Amino acid sequence: MALTSTITRYNENWPALFLAEQARIAEGFQAELLAIHHVGSTAVPGLAAKPEIDVLVVVSEHRDEPAKKTFMTTLGYVRGSNLSEGHHFYRRDVDEVRTHKVHVCINGHPQIARMLRFRELLRSDSVIRQQYQELKLQLEASNREGIGEYLAGKAPFIDEVVG
Repeated sequence: MALTSTITRYNENWPALFLAEQARIAEGFQAELLAIHHVGSTAVPGLAAKPEIDVLVVVSEHRDEPAKKTFMTTLGYVRGSNLSEGHHFYRRDVDEVRTHKVHVCINGHPQIARMLRFRELLRSDSVIRQQYQELKLQLEASNREGIGEYLAGKAPFIDEVVG
């Protein structure tokens, strides 16, 4: 079973794609918006990644969820399941290929610090970055069950380095 997209070499356009999406998303979260961050592998220069822009939206609270869902739908997103209490998820696919993932977390949610810390570790430590890239490529090559298997394979490495 295929992943949501294929891992590719780092693309210098990924930061610009994030900035464009950041501006679009900010409109719908104005009242409670605290910050929008580029996270995930596409936020790490030089790191091979699935070309899916990961966006972390930090909000003061989850307010008027039906309106948020409607707004995100107008941007081409589908509301996924909550990943945990206070951690909402949206995905955007174009021609059946995942292009964007949006994590909307209430300020103080542990995933915020975790995502930002992992991004900074990958940006600053070339050894960890290379190990992570090799792991991702191995997991992609051996994947039989899809994205769940891939994410489960990455989790122990991330847990170890983030601490």
